[in-house]
Amino acid sequence: MSLRSLPREIRLMRAMSREAKRRGISYDELSDQLSPEELYLLSENLPDVTRWGLVPDDEITVEPPENRTVAAARSGDWWPAAAALAERTDWDRRSALVEALAEAAAEDKDWLRSWRAEAPGDVNGLVVQTEALVRLAWKARGAAPANETTEAQFAGFHRLLGEARQSAERACAAAPEDPTPWVSLLTIARGLQVGHERFRQWWAELIARAPAHRSGHTQALQFWCAKWSGSDEQMFGFAEAAAADHPSLAALPLEAAFEASLKNPKIWQERWIRPRTDALLAWLATGGATGPYARTEHSIAALALVETKRYDLAVTQFRAVGRHADAWIWHYTELPRLKFLLARGEACRKAKKP
Repeated sequence: MSLRSLPREIRLMRAMSREAKRRGISYDELSDQLSPEELYLLSENLPDVTRWGLVPDDEITVEPPENRTVAAARSGDWWPAAAALAERTDWDRRSALVEALAEAAAEDKDWLRSWRAEAPGDVNGLVVQTEALVRLAWKARGAAPANETTEAQFAGFHRLLGEARQSAERACAAAPEDPTPWVSLLTIARGLQVGHERFRQWWAELIARAPAHRSGHTQALQFWCAKWSGSDEQMFGFAEAAAADHPSLAALPLEAAFEASLKNPKIWQERWIRPRTDALLAWLATGGATGPYARTEHSIAALALVETKRYDLAVTQFRAVGRHADAWIWHYTELPRLKFLLARGEACRKAKKP
């Protein structure tokens, strides 16, 4: 009988006994020292992924790679952010930088306050402020389902989204050519449930400026999913149409599949998943590999390949992902690093031996 055929509890006990002996401590002492993630990983007995040329498990982080502009902002220096955004007209790369800066501001907004106070006429500061308010709103709400979210959380959520909407409207007026604040409005539309007509108006404004905007399409897909303002039919219809029109949006049908899989895991057995995955792989083999969302798209491809038992290709995608498990697809759980390690471990365990 192999170790993996034993019940998880027995595997865990055996693994903990070995680990305690290796560390020279008691079983109980080890139990007190290990996190839930570490306990689970011990029971899984993951393979040594370095044999497949992958980053060791203990080097995996859920943080994104360090960005000097964002690091400077976190330290209080907003000038590099202002300079970078003033020069950035590649809309996808601009959005990616705004998102990273907004996330930093949502954690510590002092530097953004300084930017807005010292350069009130800089529209780029207003654009970052808008997206930061959106992220603060979602943090105020929390990640729990609606029936587990308090009235106070919802009140904070809606108040901050109202502020974000006002900020976005000012940014749209001040930078009429920039699609970025329109992307923020699409996220706001979801939270405020503005309705289909208003959403379509904002959507038209976005695609008039950037027809294949990557982040904007992801936000729109979320609007059209069943848990927000649409249905599975509307979500999949939107994703398929976008991917058909723009090869750079090849990941969207798989994003839709992932969203649907949260309630229906069997969707990965659908026959259409394979050609959609192949389309994403083709995109990543060409222009997609150098895009600002490449790591996210490699992650989506890796997960889809694991779910469809195409393990050798999955290993290749995990190799491209590297050590940063920061893509949103891993963060639909309280333990994103664990989700990443388990998927990667399964890919290696079932792939051809190196």
